[in-house]
Amino acid sequence: MTDSGNTTAAVTISGITKRFGDVVAVDNIDLEIADGEFFAMLGPSGCGKTTTLRMIAGLEFPSEGSLKIFGDEVGTLPPNKRPVNTVFQNYALFPHMTVLDNVSFGLRMQSTKKREAASRAQEMLDLVQLGEMSARKPSQLSGGQQQRVALARALVNKPKVLLLDEPLGALDLKLRQEMQTELKSLQRNLGVSFVFVTHDQEEAMAMSDRIAVMNEGKLLQVGPPSEIYERPANRFVADFIGQTNLLDATVEDEDHIILTNGDRLRAPSPHRPGTSVAMSLRPEAISIGERGSTPAEHEATSLVGQVESVTYLGHAIDYVVKIGWIDLEVRGDATAGTRRFSAGDSVSVWWDRTSDWVVAD
Repeated sequence: MTDSGNTTAAVTISGITKRFGDVVAVDNIDLEIADGEFFAMLGPSGCGKTTTLRMIAGLEFPSEGSLKIFGDEVGTLPPNKRPVNTVFQNYALFPHMTVLDNVSFGLRMQSTKKREAASRAQEMLDLVQLGEMSARKPSQLSGGQQQRVALARALVNKPKVLLLDEPLGALDLKLRQEMQTELKSLQRNLGVSFVFVTHDQEEAMAMSDRIAVMNEGKLLQVGPPSEIYERPANRFVADFIGQTNLLDATVEDEDHIILTNGDRLRAPSPHRPGTSVAMSLRPEAISIGERGSTPAEHEATSLVGQVESVTYLGHAIDYVVKIGWIDLEVRGDATAGTRRFSAGDSVSVWWDRTSDWVVAD
């Protein structure tokens, strides 16, 4: 968790559980989101992330536990009594209204004078770079522009927390990447806490200050993207975040593990001897060379095998190296002059000790 000092957290979740009949969708989680933080909730479908977001929004009520926004208990309050707003994947814009009227709609529902509502809506459209399109209808906008209108409409009421439920999911890859940059920039400019739900690991890594990884209703790990990627809490997190090799092993002592194929590696871990573990090793962290070319300082973290397949990616080359019955994925350098290997070549692979991470099941 981020230490927010004397600043009250934007969202504080304590012992929250949500049941739908016999199904436990969210299972006794504790979570604190800092003021001004871009926070991502990440996990596979059905993990509980959207249900958690909906409880913050007031669209679902907790079965147990406490939910506070800036120190005020809101767990039983309806959505319109909470200082939050939500942007969904389906932008739900009114097709018969202009862009300006869509953005000012919420203000008018709060009895804001028409001129003031229009002025504030125009300011927000300018902020999301759609000021010149205020007279258009949603059907005259691209998907990315419609998404910005939905953002402007959600932000014009000045919520203390903005909730985003997979808002980029309907966009194509290039536009989604562009909107990631725009969203992050907008959040920094406004200083509003964003809580962003996604199942896309790269999206969460690129945008967030911190990530919460969930599975089967449980909160597995919370931390900055670098910590989640480099120091996963368990096997699920290691496998879910990015691409990794998970090498099954048994702890021999505090400094060594024995792989299932019998190879002994230096890999310190806090687990007791005899514990079944897995070593997470990212493909890009592995070096590859001719058999017997391992540098002396990496002998304790090296293996030998045979190249089974080669995939050229332009910027890199992906190798699958067969080591006994282990298939090790290695991402090699594709720059000119770098030694390349072919299927059937006998090779050595090695890595720096700081690049691997031992996790228990």
